[in-house]
Amino acid sequence: MTWLKRSWWTSVLLVLVLVIGVTAAWQPDRQLGPLVARWGGEPSSFIELDGMQAHVRDTGPRNDPTPIVLLHGMGSSLHTWAGWQQDLQKTRRVISVDLPGFGLTGPSPQGEYHIDAYMRFVLRLLDTLGVKRVMLVGNALGGEIAWQTAILAPERVRKLVLIDADGYPPSTLSMPLAFEIASLRGWRWVTERILPRAVVESSVRNVYGDPSKVTKQQVDRYYELNLRVGNRRALFQRIDQAQWGASAHLIHRIPQPTLVMWGQKDGMVAPDNGPQFCKDIARCTLITFPDLGHIPQEEAPEQTLNAARAFLAP
Repeated sequence: MTWLKRSWWTSVLLVLVLVIGVTAAWQPDRQLGPLVARWGGEPSSFIELDGMQAHVRDTGPRNDPTPIVLLHGMGSSLHTWAGWQQDLQKTRRVISVDLPGFGLTGPSPQGEYHIDAYMRFVLRLLDTLGVKRVMLVGNALGGEIAWQTAILAPERVRKLVLIDADGYPPSTLSMPLAFEIASLRGWRWVTERILPRAVVESSVRNVYGDPSKVTKQQVDRYYELNLRVGNRRALFQRIDQAQWGASAHLIHRIPQPTLVMWGQKDGMVAPDNGPQFCKDIARCTLITFPDLGHIPQEEAPEQTLNAARAFLAP
């Protein structure tokens, strides 16, 4: 009987600790208005697309015959390309966008986050902007969207840049903590309502080759934009709908000249995937960065852009 009483009190104590922990980490959704005020200033605009107000930055000369389109990765936003866009827009038309489920664009009304839905979104964005042919640049999830779009609509894509791109079956070395939590299906009701800032900071530092480069403002951005109304649920839905590596057999069909760029300290997508892309793609060049991680364009924008500049020439 004494053992049963102790067990009961231990269970009660554990539940209380859990309740206190969840209460302390509880974070309500952030409404769009204040987020736009902080993260959606000039040169941002919003375009009605597929029932969403897509957050877009469309900068540079309008007479560019092949604009550069920049696609971010999962859990990120168009801000990851800020360094590239600010430089390239001096001479090139540059278009970046928050993909459905992320950033200020927010969730898809249909809850649709398969790669084919993202490809349709990108092509409709180009149609809405009146752009016929582009150079597609994508990081991680954005990389897979880019290469699959290049296969689906080769007449729309002149060149392709893949940065630590998804595509092959996963061999994850170190999943960011935020993604690990999002993968816990049995805890979805709770994890949709909590987001400790420390978890976000840990996750951002995890995808940098040099975690000391991560700034408070970057953590604030990832934290606040992932709290946008609907984005936490969208991340769960994207993870549930992902078919990692299911289309790898198509990569050899990529016809465009392709530049593959890879951070050798990428702990999410194995660095071996960089050479594999160039093995499977007929017209391919590989550039690696020994000290950079999963989002090299954000970690070292000047270094990575300088490496890609000649390839991106019109």
